[in-house]
Amino acid sequence: QVQLVESGGGLVQAGDSLRLSCAASGRTFSSYVVGWFRQAPGKEREFVATIRWTGDRTYYADSVKGRFTISRDNAKNTVYLQMNSLKPEDTAVYYCAARMGRVVTTNTDDYDYWGQGTQVTVSS
Repeated sequence: QVQLVESGGGLVQAGDSLRLSCAASGRTFSSYVVGWFRQAPGKEREFVATIRWTGDRTYYADSVKGRFTISRDNAKNTVYLQMNSLKPEDTAVYYCAARMGRVVTTNTDDYDYWGQGTQVTVSS
């Protein structure tokens, strides 16, 4: 079993930055892919970014490419999402998720473990 805990959300202004953290416990993450997803009110959960735990493969949604960076710290069993140049449309609850294996995927159904989410609100 894997437990994921997100942190780092908050209320910021457009153009500001935030760094989200996803701390994992329960199992070593050496064989996992970890992704970030978000869900705005009234909308479906959507893919944001994903990283293979070895760090040699990342993928981003077009809407965040060039502004967000996903990274990992193996020693801390933590994945980060650095969010720069935030826009009001980035407002959502952000979730991290994990799946076993090396295949990087953007589909929510492919992820087995989910955190509780952290709220990000960007004011204009």
